[in-house]
Amino acid sequence: MAAFTVRVSDETASKLDQIAEKLDRSRSYMAAQAIEDYVAREEWQIAEIEAGLAEANRGEFASDGKVAKVIGKYIKSAHQS
Repeated sequence: MAAFTVRVSDETASKLDQIAEKLDRSRSYMAAQAIEDYVAREEWQIAEIEAGLAEANRGEFASDGKVAKVIGKYIKSAHQS
């Protein structure tokens, strides 16, 4: 396990302390959890973007009909609301 120091504003540190107290966890635990969640989300998002770019580079695009069908679905939903 690696350890390092990060700097945050006093306000952010205070909010983190409040959350940690309410959840009966340490500031360190909460910060580590937040970083792990951030890394997982960013890793997933970057992978999805790279996959989309690879599809686009291969010329794999939705047909006009498929796009129209999806748009039509949301237009119908909006009119029914």
